[in-house]
Amino acid sequence: MSSERRPLKDPYRLCQFHFHWGESNAWGSEHTVDRRLYPAELHLVHWNAEKYSLFEEAVMEENGLAVIGVFLKVGKRHEGLQKLVDALPAVRHKDSVVEFTKFDPACLLPSNTQDYWAYAGSLTTPPLSESVSWMIMKQHIEVSHDQLAVFRSLLFTSAEEEVQKSMVNNFRVQQALKGRTVRSSFSPFLQEEPPANGPRPDHAH
Repeated sequence: MSSERRPLKDPYRLCQFHFHWGESNAWGSEHTVDRRLYPAELHLVHWNAEKYSLFEEAVMEENGLAVIGVFLKVGKRHEGLQKLVDALPAVRHKDSVVEFTKFDPACLLPSNTQDYWAYAGSLTTPPLSESVSWMIMKQHIEVSHDQLAVFRSLLFTSAEEEVQKSMVNNFRVQQALKGRTVRSSFSPFLQEEPPANGPRPDHAH
């Protein structure tokens, strides 16, 4: 792929990854494709290490961040995810911390294709800054019902609070594209596509 067709021109460094999920398998993802929602979505958050010295600086600047989104679908157990799932009960409550090392988040990427949609958008959590180059993977990954159930067992509340609140539906609702152009890396190369045509994320952040 020629450099002018690549979605990113600078090197980006992974800062963190996180998940969004719903209380049921009918919703949970922050993007949709042909209006289809997935039960969960993974975000791998990168910052532009070429232009900015700190992640906090990149958050507020144009092209400061790049986020890879991966849809999760309920199916067979995901072996790569299991190490993370095993650690989740130790951080079930708010403000819990557990040592977590020797994990390569690349294992969470789809293995059979690297096709994606790309668009310029914003963070889905405050400050919602318009600094994100989004890349949404075309291929989902499968996780088991039991693995997703562990995510849904987490809590927004601390152990000391009398009323416990389940950590579910932790996603931003879908937003209109508002004229943004969505591009694809396939058919057969990265090209501009009108947001109303073809399979695509049909909302933006």
